[in-house]
Amino acid sequence: MSEPLRALLFDLDGTLYVNRELGREIHLSACRTIGALKGVTLSRAELLVKETKERLTTELGYRVSLTRTCTELGADIRELHRRFCQEITPEEFLRQDPRVVELLRRLGRRFELYLYTNNNRCLTERILGLLGLDGLFRRVYSIEDSWRPKPDREVLEEMLREIDCPAAACLFVGDRYDVDLLLPRTVGARVFLSTTVEELLTVETITGRYDE
Repeated sequence: MSEPLRALLFDLDGTLYVNRELGREIHLSACRTIGALKGVTLSRAELLVKETKERLTTELGYRVSLTRTCTELGADIRELHRRFCQEITPEEFLRQDPRVVELLRRLGRRFELYLYTNNNRCLTERILGLLGLDGLFRRVYSIEDSWRPKPDREVLEEMLREIDCPAAACLFVGDRYDVDLLLPRTVGARVFLSTTVEELLTVETITGRYDE
């Protein structure tokens, strides 16, 4: 018999909300950081980011995050996220979706809810507030907890120890299979790929299969 489901661990950006304009702003901020570091134009920096991400994907066998790509290019991860916090204004792009708020409230009555994101604490808190989701998670794990972006086995295993829940009793929810879900799956967790809000809203039917 499978382990009863106890905890749901959600990614944030692209999972609990989907906004391509905000995603583009984050991407441009990263490219400006690389441009300043390398002394090149924004368009050249965008090409460097694209080529580096493609190379890492080929070498590692899975798609990597924007943060991982920028650090490969020599960016300091703390400086990168300091610029994100200064330059990105999620208030311009995000609005609360009552369907998502009610979904998480219902799930929170049945399971332990956690957030595990590559975003920084500053932007994460602002985004959760805009979405009406602040206070709904037992703990928020941001990039600042380890300064090691997903996927990272040691960070993942330490997080599971801290929440005192075996991988088999966890469901990870994310929009990027390689970044958010592949590693949790290899350690025995259940995973749910969600690339739209409509897909996210169906996660409740999946959890019902394990709520025993």
